[in-house]
Amino acid sequence: MTDSGARLSAVFVLLLAGILMMPVRMAQAAELVMFEKDGCPWCLRWHQEIGPGYPHSEEGRRAPLRVVKSHDGNVAGISLKSPVTLSPTFVLVEKGREVGRLVGYPGADFFYGLLAGLLQNLDKAASKTRDPARKPIWRTGSTETMSKA
Repeated sequence: MTDSGARLSAVFVLLLAGILMMPVRMAQAAELVMFEKDGCPWCLRWHQEIGPGYPHSEEGRRAPLRVVKSHDGNVAGISLKSPVTLSPTFVLVEKGREVGRLVGYPGADFFYGLLAGLLQNLDKAASKTRDPARKPIWRTGSTETMSKA
């Protein structure tokens, strides 16, 4: 294979990999947006204690982190329920809308537990948007037949 043929093959493989990864990124509707201001000591502490491991955690895979150096939700392209006034503020976002938030950084011992509560809100919001015409299987049986047995 010539040099130009090898380069063309490499470019094709990279393009194909990029195309195959697009649905994964598009399906990832949730994100955790960290609003911070420069010089925030609690933000620095979060970045030291949680930041390195967050992308590898289950929570980080479910809601990847985006850091915004502003308190303006419009800058971040998010519809906030209320203004962000303190640093750090972590806002769980789905489809551009706030699902919930953590104000401040409570320390490494409590962060993931509180975040798990926010992620439960995400699960509740998803269950509300399911098709109401679809009934769970366990409700399709007749209760009269069951009680006579």
